[in-house]
Amino acid sequence: MSGATDTCLPPAEWRSLPGLDRLATILGGEAGEARFVGGAVRDSLLGIAVADVDLATCHAPETVMARLKDAGIRAVPTGLAHGTVTAILDGHPVEVTTLRRDVSTDGRHALVAFTDDWREDAARRDFTINALYADPNSGRVHDYFGGLADLAARRVRFIGDPLQRIAEDHLRILRFFRFHARFGDAIDAAGLEACATRANDLMALSRERIAAELLKLLVARAAVPVVRLMIARGILIAMLPEIDAAGIERFALLAEREAAAGIAPDPIRRLAALTPPAEAEVIGARLKLSNAQRKRLIAASMGPGDEGPLALGYRVGVESAIDRLLLADADASPLDGWTPPRLPISGGALVARGLAKGPDVARALRAIETQWIAEGFPDAARVDHIADSVASASIASAAGASSGRA
Repeated sequence: MSGATDTCLPPAEWRSLPGLDRLATILGGEAGEARFVGGAVRDSLLGIAVADVDLATCHAPETVMARLKDAGIRAVPTGLAHGTVTAILDGHPVEVTTLRRDVSTDGRHALVAFTDDWREDAARRDFTINALYADPNSGRVHDYFGGLADLAARRVRFIGDPLQRIAEDHLRILRFFRFHARFGDAIDAAGLEACATRANDLMALSRERIAAELLKLLVARAAVPVVRLMIARGILIAMLPEIDAAGIERFALLAEREAAAGIAPDPIRRLAALTPPAEAEVIGARLKLSNAQRKRLIAASMGPGDEGPLALGYRVGVESAIDRLLLADADASPLDGWTPPRLPISGGALVARGLAKGPDVARALRAIETQWIAEGFPDAARVDHIADSVASASIASAAGASSGRA
């Protein structure tokens, strides 16, 4: 069954990627043996930017590797067991995956067999809007499970039985809500009920997979109402029981402040809003965030300080400062696009003024930096004047201490 429709891909920038037409030809696009699939097709039909380009093909991964090698295209065997080869086109990766069917699944991993049946490949995918294929030449869309109608209705719907799809891969619970937050209008009732029923299945997943999916969800278009719904239906309670109604309200307020300030949503900042401050360290560890992410998560609730936004940005970094200011309902706009300057003086310049190397220079540099920050980061000429005063006072202090000891 071809699944062919009268719908064609609109013109899109990604379709002009150097070497893409040649790659499709090498894999048999003209013969119907290769098609674009997934996000590139979906997002092009929605008229939004495409991040990744994927090709599906009837050919076995070893055949794909051989054809790419013969054509002089760099091929990376990124997942041969699952049929995936990455072709590098002018520095741009394009994933090429052999048509597959599931042999067995355990909610975390799948054993697959390769096939040449497009409908069989589509049937193992998660949502109808992600199971759309397009001919590389004509752009004609192939739709086996009503994905075009769901896309038009802004509906995220599991292919087939939602409970079965979730049993195959538990991460689909979070993906259902992420895709709904990004694309959805009215939520699919059957999908919602299945996710609520199987929410505890998320505990079987690695924390890294949960964190990666959750952080993407938190910055989606409709993240606030969707996360509110997830909390109400107990979707997150097994992995993040600390998130409560107060966290949702902090999250909603943060989203409003980000929008008002014209500052892009940030996943760690939004997670910090959801997280009770006293639980930030625990949640960061549970989700196995990176050390830098954990540090931001913990620091986000420390308040705006009393030196002003630029001083805070200089001391703790712009990213962390914006977190703290927005969460405290303080003005973060001065930091938008701001790059912290470097203190325009070195310890050597203070030694040249007569200070002894070591603790005296370190103390003087701290005093100069403190005044430089307080004055709003003046230029080098002003810093030289500050340095002269600090050095003179330090030398005088040292002389007085020496005289007292004598």
